[in-house]
Amino acid sequence: MVVSTSSFVLCPGPAEHPARMGLLALALLLAVRLLSTQASPSPRSFQVDYERNCFLKDGVPFRYISGSIHYARVPRPAWRDRLLKMHMSGLSTVQVYVPWNYHEMLPGVYDFTGNRDLEAFLDLTAELGLLVILRPGPYICAEWEMGGLPAWLLWKPDIILRSSDPAYLAAVDSWLHVLLPKIKPHLYQHGGNIISVQVENEYGSYYACDYGYLRHLLGSFRALLGSEVLLFTTDSTRAEELRCGTLQGLYATIDFGPGSNVTELFDAQRRVEPKGPLVNSEYYTGWLDYWGEAHASTSAAWVAQGLEDILQLGASVNMYMFHGGTNFAYWSGADYKDQYKPVTTSYDYDAPLSEAGDPTEKLFAIRMVISKFQPLPVGPMPPATPKYAYGWVALRKYADLLDVLDVLCPSGPIQSQFPLTFEAIKQAHGFVLYRTQLPRDIPDPATLSAPPHSICDRGYVMLHKEYQGMLERDGQMTLRVTGKAGDTLDMLLENMGRISFGANVSDFKGLLGNVSLDSIPLNNWLIYPLAIDTAGQPSTPGPLRPLALPGTPS
Repeated sequence: MVVSTSSFVLCPGPAEHPARMGLLALALLLAVRLLSTQASPSPRSFQVDYERNCFLKDGVPFRYISGSIHYARVPRPAWRDRLLKMHMSGLSTVQVYVPWNYHEMLPGVYDFTGNRDLEAFLDLTAELGLLVILRPGPYICAEWEMGGLPAWLLWKPDIILRSSDPAYLAAVDSWLHVLLPKIKPHLYQHGGNIISVQVENEYGSYYACDYGYLRHLLGSFRALLGSEVLLFTTDSTRAEELRCGTLQGLYATIDFGPGSNVTELFDAQRRVEPKGPLVNSEYYTGWLDYWGEAHASTSAAWVAQGLEDILQLGASVNMYMFHGGTNFAYWSGADYKDQYKPVTTSYDYDAPLSEAGDPTEKLFAIRMVISKFQPLPVGPMPPATPKYAYGWVALRKYADLLDVLDVLCPSGPIQSQFPLTFEAIKQAHGFVLYRTQLPRDIPDPATLSAPPHSICDRGYVMLHKEYQGMLERDGQMTLRVTGKAGDTLDMLLENMGRISFGANVSDFKGLLGNVSLDSIPLNNWLIYPLAIDTAGQPSTPGPLRPLALPGTPS
């Protein structure tokens, strides 16, 4: 059933009409209200009004204007600044992802400290008067490493992610039993500021279309968060994705960017939710960047006009992103669109608040639109963040990587006849060195090769400590080499980020196939999982010292 959205407006308030009521009935009603008010305070609630097509907050019609920010992409000292600027932009609400792998990097080992202190972030949003829409996954996409799923799930190579696979559900259940009890006290119904919670994310785009999985998640969220919290889903406007991504008991919302007919796009939501508020949970203010491509940008005027069109329909909206931030360490994800496309360290997203936290032309255009629909907060917009001129930074060479393998891999190499993946040796991120020896003299150039798509994601090839070239996942897969029998062949494999969207989220890393020399597989490998992050720390055995450079004292 398709219901035109052209007549949808923000629902009216629930006021009674005294002229239609008898005086006695009115007096009784007022008395009952007075007594109930004196007896106990009104319960806090956030719910869907299906009759008047809107949200009700404490029984009053409510429409949110929200923006996305990811605490994991913003240094903790900058949280307040970014949130305050979002508040002063006219937002009532922020939308927040919880990356599972950011908090459980190893099975059963949880970290909610420092930049991972989710509850401190939620407390800060409440202090600043912001409501929260929480998106705890377990899968989040977000162009984040493996869509927020922990790499250790792939230690079981046959696991079917985002499905009813018992191995996957067991891990999900363990995580949710840790996370959701932390969230529950922050729910709006319990005095907190979380008004709604998303279950999974854009599940309709995933090939599995496993309703049993969605029902399992719904049951878990209800059991751990209670029956009153509003649970919802988000999918694109494509009919097939809405069919596979929605479930009775989860309010269905959609996502789309600027430049389209807003009324027609909301008709897609009406096909699965004939009644209730119109919601765009991801209105795209910009786009992500991939390595090797130009910075993506979206016109401020285009974004502002689309936002105004949405608000004119009385819809609620979340702007993705309002502040993008940075993919620190190894947390950037990747896409696969005909080829592997790793996401950059910057997650600026051409968002209204820049990566540095500076208000942009786009922010002020959005703020102007919001002012047409509701009052803006009183006070000035906080200024751009201070910038510093650091000057030249001198880099010192510490060591050649191949000379300090005992420091970077103190437990020693793993021996295997053929290459093993990162997951097989329980290395989540970073680099692994694969080492073998040439089996024969090669006076004339021979072809060193790997099967298509088996270099995940980039391999730096060295022969007898001399760099030979690079092999890439969807690029060059062969090199011509010469050498002597017994020469050491090293391949340094780099994980550039696991795919975060689509059917390929089971994205294994390292050497996924045999490396061959003139079509003959090489064997007898030593595999070094490198702990580069901890190299040089006081606890590292054999700490590294800077090497003396030519013309400098040793």
